[in-house]
Amino acid sequence: QVQLVESGGGLVQAGDSLRLACAVSARTLTDYAVAWFRRTPGKEREFVAAIKCSDGSTLYADSVKGRFTISRDNAKKLVDLQMNSLKPEDAGLYYCAADYMPTVLRTFPSIYDYWGRGTQVTVSS
Repeated sequence: QVQLVESGGGLVQAGDSLRLACAVSARTLTDYAVAWFRRTPGKEREFVAAIKCSDGSTLYADSVKGRFTISRDNAKKLVDLQMNSLKPEDAGLYYCAADYMPTVLRTFPSIYDYWGRGTQVTVSS
């Protein structure tokens, strides 16, 4: 059973930066794609970014392109999300999720097999 644990959330001001981390308990991280999603009250989970851990290819939501960067450290089994120039609309509960043996990167939550419990990001204006 693969477990994911998020960390790094907090309260920041608009324009600030925050770095989230996702620790993945998989035997080999390169077998997975890992994505970040976020959820705000009354909304469905929203795709933020994903990385294919075997080759480092990435995919971003249009709303975060140029501001967020997803990266991975296969040896440490960590996937980070560096968030810069944060906006109030970036606030939410951020989840990381893993897709086993991906062919392509996907934005649909239903594709992902394993999920963490989330870390809260609050952005004040």
